[in-house]
Amino acid sequence: MERERAMVRIAICDDSSADAAFVENQVKAWAAARPVGIYTQVFSSAESFLFQYAEDKRWDILILDIEMGQMDGVTMARTIRKENEALQIIFVTGYSDYIAEGYEVAALHYLIKPVKVEKLFSVLDRALEKRKQNERCLNLEMGGEMVRIPFYEIRYLNVRLNYVTIHAKEEYAVKRPLGEFEKELDQRFVRAGRSLILNLECIRRVTRKEVTLSDGTVLPLPRGAYEPLNRAIIQFT
Repeated sequence: MERERAMVRIAICDDSSADAAFVENQVKAWAAARPVGIYTQVFSSAESFLFQYAEDKRWDILILDIEMGQMDGVTMARTIRKENEALQIIFVTGYSDYIAEGYEVAALHYLIKPVKVEKLFSVLDRALEKRKQNERCLNLEMGGEMVRIPFYEIRYLNVRLNYVTIHAKEEYAVKRPLGEFEKELDQRFVRAGRSLILNLECIRRVTRKEVTLSDGTVLPLPRGAYEPLNRAIIQFT
């Protein structure tokens, strides 16, 4: 029996028509070798993508050149990230000087031009896996109704008195042991001490005393948590 093919919408934004055509052809080759159906569209500028994006936000993956005309790729990514955390952004660049900006907009990866096919395929596999992960939710029973919080929105969970607070786009306080949440969450989450669970994808910086998240939140790190957290970050990436 043929496996059901997932449908993935991929946008390619590059002001070089030759580079864009090469990437699009390789994306189609990647999909043909996997149980994946794709829709692709090429945009020649950041402005043209954002014009269409304003009407249709149903994109799963964005392969984005950094060095473009009036609006560069990093500026465009910042605009998208103001309202969309789920879109997987893959930067394509001829330089390696933009890594810090990539952390800021939670880019999945950098591909250096000329793009190597095997590297592109590997990154697209990762993007597809993250897309599946982004479909997972934490279900909370609150006030007689079910609240579903996508895993990717959860930055961290911590214990306050006898309540666990889930920090996502909103904050949710639930009277349950932290260990129960630990069992429900997936591999992107790691326990740091008795009262803290962190989303590894949201960590920007770690020192022995504190951890800084991508939104600027600074949390004290429990004693003895630094080394295990560093190992978890390395294994996860």
